[in-house]
Amino acid sequence: MSSTFETTPRPRRGNGITTPTRRGGSGRVLTDVIVDLGFVDRGTMDLAIERGNSNGSAPERVLVIDGTLSDEQLSRSVAERFGLDHIDLALYRVDPDAAKLVTPAAVRRYQAVPVSFTGDRTLIVAMVDPANVLAIDDIAVMTGYEVRPAVSSLADVERLLKRLEDPNFGDGAVAPEELEISDDPAAASAPAAPAAPLYDFRENQPINFGAAGEDSSVIQLVHRVIAEAVDRGASDIHFEPQEEEMRVRYRIDGVLQEAATVPVSAIPAVVSRVKILADLDIAERRIPQDGRISMEVGDKPIDLRVATLPSQYGEKCVMRILDQSKVMIQLEQLGMLPQALERFTKAFSQSHGAVLVTGPTGSGKSTSLYGALNQLNTIEKHIITIEDPVEYQLTGITQVQVNNKAGLTFASGLRSMMRADPDIIMVGEIRDRETAQIAIEAALTGHLVLSTLHTNDAPGAVSRLIEMGVEPFLVGSAVDCVVAQRLARLLCEECKRRTTITSEVMRANGFNVGLDLEAYEPVGCARCGGSGYKGRIGLYEVMWVSDTIRSLAVAREPAETIAHAAVHEGMMRLREDGLEKVRRGLTSIAEIARVAGTR
Repeated sequence: MSSTFETTPRPRRGNGITTPTRRGGSGRVLTDVIVDLGFVDRGTMDLAIERGNSNGSAPERVLVIDGTLSDEQLSRSVAERFGLDHIDLALYRVDPDAAKLVTPAAVRRYQAVPVSFTGDRTLIVAMVDPANVLAIDDIAVMTGYEVRPAVSSLADVERLLKRLEDPNFGDGAVAPEELEISDDPAAASAPAAPAAPLYDFRENQPINFGAAGEDSSVIQLVHRVIAEAVDRGASDIHFEPQEEEMRVRYRIDGVLQEAATVPVSAIPAVVSRVKILADLDIAERRIPQDGRISMEVGDKPIDLRVATLPSQYGEKCVMRILDQSKVMIQLEQLGMLPQALERFTKAFSQSHGAVLVTGPTGSGKSTSLYGALNQLNTIEKHIITIEDPVEYQLTGITQVQVNNKAGLTFASGLRSMMRADPDIIMVGEIRDRETAQIAIEAALTGHLVLSTLHTNDAPGAVSRLIEMGVEPFLVGSAVDCVVAQRLARLLCEECKRRTTITSEVMRANGFNVGLDLEAYEPVGCARCGGSGYKGRIGLYEVMWVSDTIRSLAVAREPAETIAHAAVHEGMMRLREDGLEKVRRGLTSIAEIARVAGTR
């Protein structure tokens, strides 16, 4: 049968792309195209059409099921029918940056996957069904790029989907040499415009987007930022879009430090990459989202808690780095002085009662509680925690994640936990009256309850629970110990310098002493990044709830009165604990003033 079509579409330079004989479609039915391409003869096709009419199937599907027509031949026929390029994904070098602009779930739903970029704002998408206009529109909205469809077989798309679901997909990959599919050979061979550089904080070398080389892709950029943060001991990574650039900052030892800047043109790709890693909806940019990433950095398992926040110039992303090795911390490593450690250990070693840890966000409360749980975690004890979120996974402990949308709050979860026969309960945070009431009642009915509370000092925790609506006599009876804490930066052992702090400076920092103090001050070196500090240590005040303090609680005495009684009974205040660590050369007087105040 004569035809204006060539019997075999023309391959293009062996890169997996087969161009159609004409652009824009042939205007004919698919069965005729399959015959004209020589994949089946006319007689076989006529029989398939008859069978398809009798059972309600498309003739081409009948041929595929029989094995007469392969998936690859069908996809090439579809490409020719619509006048589109056909991409053999087994040969074509897929650009990981493009492929990861959509989630694996979207790839599975639409049977379509982005494979490369062409020009500044166009994305090549390999599709099983290029007539799926809904899929094209949705992918355009998700990615922010114009979509140029191409055709691939279903088997090819499914194989690529398996690679996409591998968290290491794209690491070390280089974008294909031919990213563009174009009718204009001159345009296809034209060199790409140089991309804006990202300033590297450590080597003072620019990282170029889109250029061939080790740091060419956004995937490698984000991975490198995370790896550098882990290497430098950061607790948080901030991606902050500004009007002309994105600023990347690390929180190291509690203080933010600028790490790098990203050019404005790369901001959407960087944010999308972070959201894809955290399994967030990249098409949703109007509301905050939360997610989690698990990965290995230098053979070290790392979890990252991700939060996005819409801002004036785009979405801000914050990653909290959760180092699994820190969850196994021993109590002796917390930095408590011997008397405080003895009081704290005695409190959580009891069979019942409440032990509370207080302090602002980021003061190490969870670390202290995990340290206690590690010591309590034995085969004889049934321990249940309810947390928001579960930051670290503890072997041998039942951990419950709060889910407010599903109705699983601290209060409802705690109420259910009481029916699960626990010996020890940890409540991530007491936020409201109901949670406080249930926790206190649990402590009075034979359970050991560990929890956190947001107050400035230990005596204030008693008043805070009463203000929440818990009866004073219940607070006095249930609470056995309250620990208040802060985190201060440790002086760098390599560069700290001995100094004398005069009594005038001590008084200016709120310490009423009459003698000079021999101590150390920060200097700065390569090891500590010039800050003079490396690592952190806790400052603690541990209040044992004695009969005297119970009486003051029942009488609704203010926190100042309770604090005075606790000090009289041997409690060391936060600033006094800090001053002792200054004397021992662990930190500086300025650092104590920063984290514990000057009064």
